Amino acid sequence: MEKAKEKQKESAGGIVVWLLSLLAGYVLTGVLLCALAFLLYRFSLSAEMVGIGIDVIYFLATFLAGFLAGRKGKNRRFLWGLVIGCVYFLVLAVLSMATGLGNGTTGFWTALLLCAAGGMAGGMASGLIAGK
Repeated sequence: MEKAKEKQKESAGGIVVWLLSLLAGYVLTGVLLCALAFLLYRFSLSAEMVGIGIDVIYFLATFLAGFLAGRKGKNRRFLWGLVIGCVYFLVLAVLSMATGLGNGTTGFWTALLLCAAGGMAGGMASGLIAGK
């Protein structure tokens, strides 16, 4: 009975950690988008440069989220990073569709690939830093 409660508590703690890692990815996205908006204002960047910047932001945000999720997972860190990257993209896609605003420059599949790859790379990097 004691072990079941302990396992349930650990499971709930894991979900909180993964949600916090996803939140950290979105916070980083917000900060980097504000920085990109400032650069756009200050240097009159071209549409291509802004599109590249958005792609880099997707990758970096999901890398951070995957890294933090991989730190929680003791095994299959790349898988947890991939899951977090895909969840990040799913929330992003739903919000884009709900508001009627897309990113306009990055296609649906490209954005999915960037988010999944970034999350997976972050999960793998967390394993390298942990020494496994």
